[in-house]
Amino acid sequence: MNTVFQHKQYLLKRQVFALAGKFRFYDPSGKLVLFSERKMFKIREDIRVFSDESKTQEVLMIKARQIMDFSAAYDVVDSSTGQKVGALRRKGLASLLRDEWEILDVSDNVIGKLFEDSMALALIRRFLSGLVPQNYDITMGTDRVADLKQAFNPFAYQLAVDFSMDISQRLDRRLGVAAAILLAAVEGRQS
Repeated sequence: MNTVFQHKQYLLKRQVFALAGKFRFYDPSGKLVLFSERKMFKIREDIRVFSDESKTQEVLMIKARQIMDFSAAYDVVDSSTGQKVGALRRKGLASLLRDEWEILDVSDNVIGKLFEDSMALALIRRFLSGLVPQNYDITMGTDRVADLKQAFNPFAYQLAVDFSMDISQRLDRRLGVAAAILLAAVEGRQS
């Protein structure tokens, strides 16, 4: 696995004033370690993640399985090996009230869950977009393995991604990074 996926914490920043969605991941020291640029007008989501802004080394692909799907599933593929790492599937109806995703292994078995922290806060967020920061948890079984917390900033989207509670490294960091990008991309479309 590429060393850029071995950090316990990242800060994702989404560029606000860009025609295409641009996502930058920084390590705890503030160094840029991942860059992604969403292509506009794509019928099917196909997000590529690179080790830097020059886009010389692709490290991850996130590809939607279907063009339009209320319960969209996204395959996560390691670009260096071409091997599927797993997938993320949005729970369509459940996500109307509170964002909820399933984390799938390479055989599409559910191995974890990604969800907004609170039903009440999720409902408030739906009506006061941008005023109440989002907070997500990733769990595997009963264990919380990651926390994705949006910083309150009405002018810029920033998401702190924390894997430090995943001591046994049950969650593949590539799936965690893909989840953060998808959350930022979906939030970008909703706001």
